[in-house]
Amino acid sequence: MKRNALSRIAAAMAVLAVVATAAYAQDKYALKAPSGIAFSDFKGYEDWAVVSSARTDEVLKVIVANPTMINAYKAGAPGNGQAFPEGSKVAKLQWSFKKSTEAPFAVDVPDAPTQAFLMEKDSKRFPSTGGWGYALFNHDVAAGRIVADAAPADCGNVCHVAVKRKDYIFHPYETR
Repeated sequence: MKRNALSRIAAAMAVLAVVATAAYAQDKYALKAPSGIAFSDFKGYEDWAVVSSARTDEVLKVIVANPTMINAYKAGAPGNGQAFPEGSKVAKLQWSFKKSTEAPFAVDVPDAPTQAFLMEKDSKRFPSTGGWGYALFNHDVAAGRIVADAAPADCGNVCHVAVKRKDYIFHPYETR
């Protein structure tokens, strides 16, 4: 009798652990930035084509774009004078970095994710920022969560004004 009761308690605890884990597992696609950009609008970004990469003193960055934007790049935008079409999306994924302990030469490799900076071309929704909406999502590595940054990610469009003639996009599509 005692063994049967202990088995039921153990089974109930196991079920509770599974349910609790599922209930508290974060769905990043449920997040929405103050700009109105939903992370779910970028589903599949993990498989988008690479546009470029960059490195600052603090982070490594990989810039990826959706097929709409990649096709525009391949057609010559923005250098051909054409703006990126509505529905263009770009994600700048950022990581802290560390020295590789495996490579036989000095090379920095991604360590922990830090941010996902998202841009979406929708001139009706974002007319005051050149048609681009901006969103910043921060990785809280310790908590295993991503959170929408509460600050406006468009920096008042100040930072992107420098590349207004390139439809507000810093990174060119790199030669393959």
